[in-house]
Amino acid sequence: MAAAPRPDAGGQRVNSVPVSPIPISLALEEIITTGVRQRLQDPSAAKFGTMLAGERTLNGRREIVVCGYVNARRPSGGNGASEPFVAKIYPDAGSSFELVAKGDDSPNARLVVGEACRTAGLPILDSGTKT
Repeated sequence: MAAAPRPDAGGQRVNSVPVSPIPISLALEEIITTGVRQRLQDPSAAKFGTMLAGERTLNGRREIVVCGYVNARRPSGGNGASEPFVAKIYPDAGSSFELVAKGDDSPNARLVVGEACRTAGLPILDSGTKT
């Protein structure tokens, strides 16, 4: 049986080191939503749901891990379902943003993103959109 493809960017994954939860400030929310929107086909149609963030230091590099949901328009033009995503922000590097993975309609992709978030200590359960 062939392994299902991973929905990640460039082979990057969220490390299993748990994060310390942090609140999402307006500035952090702007970095997250802008970063995710830049990777969508129709950025203006994106609606964000639950988002959780946590901070940690790995190999001497400070990072913020964010897990959440985005509802984006499909390439066919129809509205899509809420899809989970996991991203990293590097505060010491100009708050650079990296979209690690975004789930799609396939159950496997959603499971991979969900498991990465749970492993990091950011279990996203509610996909209700808010913005």
